[in-house]
Amino acid sequence: MSDEDARASLAVERERTALRLASLRGDFAGVVAASRDTNADDEHDPEGATIAFERSQVDALVHQAVAHLAEVDAAVGRLDAGTYGTCEVCGHAIPAGRLEARPMARTCVGCA
Repeated sequence: MSDEDARASLAVERERTALRLASLRGDFAGVVAASRDTNADDEHDPEGATIAFERSQVDALVHQAVAHLAEVDAAVGRLDAGTYGTCEVCGHAIPAGRLEARPMARTCVGCA
C-alpha cells in the first residue's frame, strides 16, 4: 500500500468515524434530554433502568469512536514519521492485506 493510498484510506476512515461520533453525541444528548422528562427515581421506575442502560450504551459507543479517531490520527502520525506499515513489536513490515483491511494496524498478524 502506497503512502498516498494509506492517507486516502485513513482520511475516509476519519471522516466516517467523525460522522458516527457526531451522530452518537446527538443520540446521547437525546437520551439525556428524554431522561429529564421521566421520574428521577430510577430504582423504582420500570423505565428508569432502560434509560440508564441506553445512556450507558451510547456513552460507551462515544468513547469507542473517540478512541478510534485517536488510532486513525496515530496512523497518520506514523505516516508522517515514515514508520507506517512497520510492526511496532517485531519491526517487520505489516502485510499490505492487513493494512488494507485495517489501515490503523500497529502490528503484523503474528504479533497481533
